[in-house]
Amino acid sequence: MSVWLDWLIGFACAGLIAGLGYRKQWLSGSGAIAAAMMGTIYYAAGSLLWFGLLILFFISGSVLSRMKRERKRRMEQDYAKGSRRDAGQVFANGGLGMLLCLGNAIVPHEAWVLAFIGIMATVTADTWATELGSLSRKPPRSVLNGRVLEPGASGGVSLRGTLAAAAGGIIIGGAAWLFSLLSSSGNPYTDLSSFTSIVYGAWIMVLAGLVGGLAGCFADSYLGATVQLMHRCTVCGKIVETDMHHEQPTVYARGWRWMNNDMVNAVSSIIGGAVALLFLVI
Repeated sequence: MSVWLDWLIGFACAGLIAGLGYRKQWLSGSGAIAAAMMGTIYYAAGSLLWFGLLILFFISGSVLSRMKRERKRRMEQDYAKGSRRDAGQVFANGGLGMLLCLGNAIVPHEAWVLAFIGIMATVTADTWATELGSLSRKPPRSVLNGRVLEPGASGGVSLRGTLAAAAGGIIIGGAAWLFSLLSSSGNPYTDLSSFTSIVYGAWIMVLAGLVGGLAGCFADSYLGATVQLMHRCTVCGKIVETDMHHEQPTVYARGWRWMNNDMVNAVSSIIGGAVALLFLVI
């Protein structure tokens, strides 16, 4: 009975948050449905750590996306990083973590937790870097050659964006450790038997978030600069991520045709999760 209750509570909580996201225009209709389904699984199959990190990423990213809204609106016309997430974006950011959550429910192991921290740190770091870095007065530079790029361009990095990414990763790592303590999830990194164990657990999880998040974020920039699918506007000739520009269909310009922005997010998340797994040996 308790298992079914967990699923009902998860569905109710996730549905309310997804409904709020739709009302606030943080999510599209398909995005709200995907978020409700994903949140239900995170809650019922996981714990506060899993569900909490998902909500922390979603709310923080959505709030940051509303900052300087008019300035960012111009960027969204060129780049596929709009503030209103559809189902594809929701699954690209949280789908891998959902699989890890299910894996941990079947065969509990600290590897699932560290990989999840790395993945959530990556998507949070990338979102924070994009939203806060785009507000920098100095234009970003290409991660490949240092060439000046337009704000929001794929493959661009900036000092402000990098610091925002580092902050996002640290927040995810620290929150993961705190949520583990509060949920008594049995995480080996939250052993309360001694002060040393507590400090060690916090150190490992924060480092996993910081390093994993930065690694995934820079991987996102590298993929964006090299193999991400880009289009050319037939009206102004500009290289953009979107299928439409100036209300006209765009044409293929470069990159792997299957490597759209959602795939870049997913691949960089895998890299961030893999880097976080290195902390298993520490």
